[in-house]
Amino acid sequence: MLPANAHTHRRRLSVNYSGRVQGVGFRYTVKTVATGFEITGIVRNLADGRVELVAEGLRDELESFRLAILDAGLAGFVRDEQVNWAAAKNEFRGFEIVR
Repeated sequence: MLPANAHTHRRRLSVNYSGRVQGVGFRYTVKTVATGFEITGIVRNLADGRVELVAEGLRDELESFRLAILDAGLAGFVRDEQVNWAAAKNEFRGFEIVR
């Protein structure tokens, strides 16, 4: 169980993945990986061919999640990751694929 002030330590991780990341099960795999972590967020395709991930949780958990995504067999499809950190907005209830 999280301490009462855990929400103050929550962070927002945004990653834009480029490469061959659409049409290869990328979003489905990210959602599957997310089930093993205490995070909330979304993953979606962007019109320019990239995939956007926005996730919130504790920073260590988010870092582990980001690495687990690549370890789940997706690293070969990713040419670049643009990673940004911000304060959590607490706008997500679970983890979803957005179309």
